[in-house]
This record gives sequence, structure tokens and C-alpha cells, in this order.
Amino acid sequence: MGEMIEFASESVDARGYLAVPDSGSGPGVIVVQEWWGLDSGIKEMADRLATAGFVALAPDLYHGELAAHDEMDKAGQLMTDLPPDRATRDMSVAVDHLDGLDITTGRGIGVVGFCMGGMLSFLLAADRPDKITAAVPFYGFPHGDSQPDFSKIEAAIQGHMAEHDDFFPPSAAMHLEAELQALGKDVSFTVHEGSGHAFMAPHNALGTQDQALYDLIWPQVTSFLHDQLGS
Repeated sequence: MGEMIEFASESVDARGYLAVPDSGSGPGVIVVQEWWGLDSGIKEMADRLATAGFVALAPDLYHGELAAHDEMDKAGQLMTDLPPDRATRDMSVAVDHLDGLDITTGRGIGVVGFCMGGMLSFLLAADRPDKITAAVPFYGFPHGDSQPDFSKIEAAIQGHMAEHDDFFPPSAAMHLEAELQALGKDVSFTVHEGSGHAFMAPHNALGTQDQALYDLIWPQVTSFLHDQLGS
């Protein structure tokens, strides 16, 4: 359904995977990769968003590099080597490109991120409150030194976290939810009982993919995005 494209700003040459709905237009959504890179799983999630009526763009934050799903050490190193400011810059350029397409409709831009991408979705929402009006982070959020200025976020946030997650503990997720709510943000996190990290991943690299949970959550996600962004 989708295709790789190139786009640029005055200072950034970027590429990404663009998926367009059969209708030819729809609200824009940025899809942010897991630590593996812009792989088949993230492209599939962009395609699924297009099937739900969204124009989805997944920027290639590793600039062509990938880790295979049995290369967790490499994936971890790629994530460590990705400067947060460069990731934010590349995502911001993707937002501008998506917003500037004639086929993009609706109110602002959404962002959906998985694992590392869930964490980065908060950075993008804080960096581009002028455009990001909805965010759906999956089992990933900023904690420790990676936290942005949460007060800048204007987006409504629907977060989906795993109960059994050593990378992003549910207790830390609920602490962040309370912090954001105290700032007056429109945010709701759900820790899904019995789930493991990466429960939405089509590739099932960690053996935690949960199809029944996907079937429950995905309609909530697409409904939330349509409510926030329009049709």
C-alpha cells in the first residue's frame, strides 16, 4: 500500500514510508519506529492506519540502518547512538512534509509510536505543539534524562502500556500520567493486564504479540485519532 519517499527542509534530507488510504486523502499521522528501525512491522502499522483512513508517514530515524529482530544488541546500540535532538528534528521535518501534502486533511497531525517511538512521540508533541494534536504512545514514554518540557504539550494523549515490561515499567507510566494530568493535560494511560512489551508488534520478535489485545485496542486508537483529527 505504501512507498518510500524522500523529503527535505533547508537543513535536513530525510526519507520515510508513506501510506495513503484508498480514498486518496485523510488526516495525517506520523508513525514512529521501534528500536529496530524502519522495518516491515512499522511499515505494516502505517499501512493499517491508511486502511483506517489516515495518511501515515513513518520517518526513517536511523537513516537507512536496521537491526534484524534477533539482533537486540545492535538495536540497543542504534537507539543509544540516536541523539534525541536529531530524532526530534527529523520527526519535525516529517510533520511539516505531511502537513504540506494536498491529500492531508483534518485538524493538526497525530503521532503513533511504539517502544522507542512511544517515548519519542512525547518529544515530538512537546517540540511541535503547533501541529501535534493527538498522540498514541505504545509501551514507551520518557523517563530519566530523556524527559522533554511536558508543559508545552497541547495534544490529547491515549497511551497503551504493558503490565510486564522491564523497559518501561507500568508504575513509572502511571506516575507520568499523574504528572501530566497535574499539568492540566488531556491524557489517559491504560496498563493492559497480562500483556508484555511489544504486544502490538506484527513481527512478534519478543514473543509477546497479542492478537486478541490488538483487536481490542486498534478500534479505540483509530476512533480516538478520528475524534481528535477529523475525518
